[in-house]
Amino acid sequence: MIDTHMDLTHSIIEYRRHLKRRNFSAHTLINYISSIKLFILWLKIPVQEVAFNHVSEYIDHLLDKRMHPQSINSNLYRIRGFYDFLHYEKGMSIKNPVRERCGLRLPKPLPKCLRNTDVDKFFDIIHKVRDVAMFKIMLRCGLRLEETASLTKDAVDLEQQQLIVYNGKGKKDRVAYISNDAKEALVRYLKQRFPSRYKKIFLVEKGIHKGKPISVHGIKKRMEYYAKKSGVKLSCHHLRHTMATQMLNADTDLVTIQTLLGHSRITTTERYSKVHNAKAKRDYFRAMRFIAEKPDHKSRSTSGYRNFFTKERRDQVSRNFGMMDIDA
Repeated sequence: MIDTHMDLTHSIIEYRRHLKRRNFSAHTLINYISSIKLFILWLKIPVQEVAFNHVSEYIDHLLDKRMHPQSINSNLYRIRGFYDFLHYEKGMSIKNPVRERCGLRLPKPLPKCLRNTDVDKFFDIIHKVRDVAMFKIMLRCGLRLEETASLTKDAVDLEQQQLIVYNGKGKKDRVAYISNDAKEALVRYLKQRFPSRYKKIFLVEKGIHKGKPISVHGIKKRMEYYAKKSGVKLSCHHLRHTMATQMLNADTDLVTIQTLLGHSRITTTERYSKVHNAKAKRDYFRAMRFIAEKPDHKSRSTSGYRNFFTKERRDQVSRNFGMMDIDA
């Protein structure tokens, strides 16, 4: 029989190995283990004695810490996974205290995209060739922040105007295409990019890390700098949202956009159809013009009804049903 007074440190290490075998990314592993450690440190009782009421108290604790509801739900999901591991993988007689659907209700905000004028305003103040190429790739190829930082030279085929995103979200590969203006910006940068042993395309250009690949944090700081300087409120992910919305407004099929963005579910992509949907807008105003140009539509319909049921027809119907006496 397995001892329920388990060595927590050993269990957490084994759980980490379990997640690694499932091919979780390093970033995801850090988040999972961090959530479990924070929960265990908060507990005042052994892990195997935790009940649902303790989980409810932990939710209140996180709310008091002003943690975002989405982050709270992520923590609960990871803790539930840890208890499932202890029960199903380690064979421990332990009940999962994190019930299904015990998370907080979340709002469903629509994706935020930029207006064309804001896109122009943002790029107008960027003079670094590397940064123009970096953000153009995000905007035109729909790459995520980490995907941009990880982009390598051998993943790009400028002749075919396409690139391969290796190990994207969910460890999935996908093909993205490079527009003419993004290709032009990337070629300009590659011509001036100094030789480096690193395969990643975008490099740090000054300081003690000069010549090394730029980090996710480094790209984020560049975005914050340009956003403040241009007066446009945006993040790296807004460029990806903008690409999707612009393609939708150009009547691109939703399945195509789903493929290019690497969405697992079409429902994720469908959210863009609620934002600046040019087709819905065109349909609406076409209908409004039709209605405005035919103000007598209702009266003509009514008059058509009256013209059909003339006095002669009404008399004929009355005679057929023996109703003439009633009319008289």
